[in-house]
Amino acid sequence: MKARDVMTTHLVTVLPDVGVKDVARTLVQNGISAVPVVDKGGNLLGIVSEGDLMHRAEIETIAPRSWWLALFGADRDIAAAYVKSHSHRARDVMTPDVVTVTPETDLSTIARLFEKHHIKRVPVLDHGRLVGIVSRANLVQAIAMTSDGIAIEENDARLRREILHKLKGQPWENRPYSIQVRRGEAHLSGFVYSHEERDAVRVAAEITPGIGRVTNDLRVVTRMAEY
Repeated sequence: MKARDVMTTHLVTVLPDVGVKDVARTLVQNGISAVPVVDKGGNLLGIVSEGDLMHRAEIETIAPRSWWLALFGADRDIAAAYVKSHSHRARDVMTPDVVTVTPETDLSTIARLFEKHHIKRVPVLDHGRLVGIVSRANLVQAIAMTSDGIAIEENDARLRREILHKLKGQPWENRPYSIQVRRGEAHLSGFVYSHEERDAVRVAAEITPGIGRVTNDLRVVTRMAEY
């Protein structure tokens, strides 16, 4: 199995000049723990995770520097920490050096990357453009959708692509949900903003010829009001 078979393609992203407060709202609204930062062409610039927002001036969580760090720490490191904790722009708080894979990367390779780099997700890039994300949860879902070590068949991959095509262009296309197909059965997981959207994704799967059963584990989260 490869990244393209399990990756989440309904991506929530932010632009580099989006405010940190809006980034935090995006995480909360979508029930996610990290959001990719992309340019207007969809090219990945970095990722802002919950960890990047833990030490912030506005919530008074900046850890005081010890005397020895102030004495021996590199000025540029101290300056970088100041920018990360005080800047109001995503580009300044994001992690720019991101481990990435391609759609053709084997899941075994991705699992090793998770372990080696102590990360929870990897962006999937196609010629530099962000096309998906594979998370630990996606790998667990892939295990659940296999039987006796048998990988997803090409027919299942084709059915998944057909469901995604039916959702393309719809207002709920970019919600953070995942669709997996195993032996003609579709499994929906992740988040949408209403019960109507939950039903719409389910119906898109149900009306796809070749899909025999749909398990709908989509969760409805409330979109926070804009201020």
